[in-house]
Amino acid sequence: MDPTALLLSRLQFAFTISFHIIFPAFTIGLAAWLTVLEAMHQYSGRPVYRTLFEFWLKIFGVAFGMGVVSGVVMAFQFGTNWSVLSKMSGPIQGPLLAYETFTAFMLEAGFFGILIFGRPRVPPWFYLFSTAMVALGTTLSAFWIMVNNSWMQVPTGYVLQNGQFVPDDWAQIIFNRVVWVRFPHMLLASYLTGAFCVAATGAWYLLRRTYRAEAHVMLRMGLALAAALLPLQLFIGHLVGDYVHDYQPAKFAAIEARWHDEQPASEVLIAIPDSSTESNRYAISIPVLGSIIASMSLSSKEVGLSSFAPQDRPPVAIPFFAFRIMVGCGFVMLGLAWLGTWLGLKHRLERSRLLLWGIFLSFPLPWIAILTGWYTAEVGRQPWTVYGVLRTADAATPFLTASAATASLILFVAVYAFIFSFGTYYIYRLLRAGPAGLSGKPLDVPVPNRPMSLADKMPTIVEAGE
Repeated sequence: MDPTALLLSRLQFAFTISFHIIFPAFTIGLAAWLTVLEAMHQYSGRPVYRTLFEFWLKIFGVAFGMGVVSGVVMAFQFGTNWSVLSKMSGPIQGPLLAYETFTAFMLEAGFFGILIFGRPRVPPWFYLFSTAMVALGTTLSAFWIMVNNSWMQVPTGYVLQNGQFVPDDWAQIIFNRVVWVRFPHMLLASYLTGAFCVAATGAWYLLRRTYRAEAHVMLRMGLALAAALLPLQLFIGHLVGDYVHDYQPAKFAAIEARWHDEQPASEVLIAIPDSSTESNRYAISIPVLGSIIASMSLSSKEVGLSSFAPQDRPPVAIPFFAFRIMVGCGFVMLGLAWLGTWLGLKHRLERSRLLLWGIFLSFPLPWIAILTGWYTAEVGRQPWTVYGVLRTADAATPFLTASAATASLILFVAVYAFIFSFGTYYIYRLLRAGPAGLSGKPLDVPVPNRPMSLADKMPTIVEAGE
């Protein structure tokens, strides 16, 4: 295959998946937040929860639509750019994607309409049930995608027949222990994304001195959830590291920038990896800590990249730096969540404008952590598409030309930029408008035969927010 076409295909997939993952990561957490808001409104009767539900439902709808549109091209890329992968792994990946359609998409599509149009037409308990089903649908979607990707990371439960990976034990594929650390890790990351976006929005409104009641609820609930989940996420992240250590030692060595076997191993905190000399420049290391992190031992021998053939080594710089950025974002979010929650309990959070600014500016951190986490996992898996059995260079479409790959990449960049620009701008307008026009008034509901029946009210809402 043309090496340029292969490189462009890899760049295209990296671009489209990086763009797409932003929206599911947001909507999974937001769907759960909506379920909590609706349950609290029905239990307590407080109007603020209903107001916030209707406000975030609009944002959820826009983000959900953008996620669907940006994800459509995923299946096309497997056929156009990665046909060998599609042919060889189709007997396994095809059913897994079908399971996602028959479970996740059915729930999301079936109950999302009730969320938009059904409140005045169904009993309150059924409306809450519908909200929970949409949240369950988004969760199931993440589950099946993680099963699919985890099989590519650690292939199991298959036999090779006629040049194809054929499943011989679905239980091993679906209930692989790797799935059950990677799926919770991704799910918690999505919840943290929603929590920090909600908290950042509340901090923004308090800084602007608007919608104070709603802002307090958003800020305190978002920070409290993040404060509780982040320690758990760090622990689950350690378990993910254990699977990488056990099943993908070359990736683990690349993440650690460990070039040679060490016993006991040091932990490189920061350095500039140099592949040409197989060494690290300006390294800051802590002796023995590498063995403790990798094997919970003071004397374990940890493998280095020199133990692997050069053609079997992943790139070092991207997983090394991406992993540290991910962990750094996690600790910054942990500090903000714990400090903000503590000040909230002391009723001093609103007076700490510096912390409010920090919380507001922290909203990109969970997305940065998710993206760098995926870069660590996917770049660190190289040179394999299906780890250990199918190389990336062999998985691509053999007759794909560089000109065709260039054209599709430019097209996707243009279309995604268009979608992202208008979608982001519309979400910004909704956020800037805030819950204006909702508190203390009967809530307008669009009707099925005129789903945009509220569009003419948007200018008034925006003006009220400004």
